Amino acid sequence: MTEPTNEKAREILRNSKQIYSPEQVQQTILEMASRLNRDFGSSDQTPPLLLSVMGGAVIFTGQLLPQLNFPLEFDFIHVSRYGNEEYGGEIIWKVIPRQNVINRVVIVLDDILDEGQTLLHVREKLLDMGAAKVVLAVFAEKNTGATKPVKADYVGLAVPSQFVIGFGMDMHGFWRNLPDIRLVTKQS
Repeated sequence: MTEPTNEKAREILRNSKQIYSPEQVQQTILEMASRLNRDFGSSDQTPPLLLSVMGGAVIFTGQLLPQLNFPLEFDFIHVSRYGNEEYGGEIIWKVIPRQNVINRVVIVLDDILDEGQTLLHVREKLLDMGAAKVVLAVFAEKNTGATKPVKADYVGLAVPSQFVIGFGMDMHGFWRNLPDIRLVTKQS
C-alpha cells in the first residue's frame, strides 16, 4: 500500500464516472426507509436494534436513521475483510455490539454486499450471540454473477461487478464522502 496523497485521491476520482447521481442516491434512501417503516412501523414487539457496520455504512446510516419512524435502538459494529485493500481477506472484528442482542430483531446496515462473506459472518455471529432474527439492509449490492452465501433483505441500488466509490464506499480509503456513486474505470 502506498502512502495516501492528494494526487492519488484525485487520480482515483479522475478515473471514475458517475453511475448514480446524488438525487438517485437520496431517492434510494427514501425508498428503503419507506420499506423499513412499513415492515417495522406497526410492530408492538420490542424495538429492533439497528447495527451500522463501520466505517462504510456511516453515511448510509446517518441519512437513513432520520427517515425511520419507528422506535429503535442504535449501535454499531466494526468488522472488516478489506482494510484499505481492494480484495477481501480474513474477517476481523474490531468492535462488537455494546447493546444486548439476545432475543432481539437486529437490523444490520452496511454499505455494500459484494461477495457476501462479511455479512454472512456478521449474521452468524449475531445469531450465535442470541439474536432472534438478523435482517440485512445494504445500500448497494454488487452484481458479481456468482451465488452469494447470504442474501440481503433490503437492497437499495445494484452496482456492476467493478470497483465503486462514493456514499460510504471507498478506494484506498478515499472518496467515502462523495454524494454520488461512481464506477472506477481505471485502477492505478
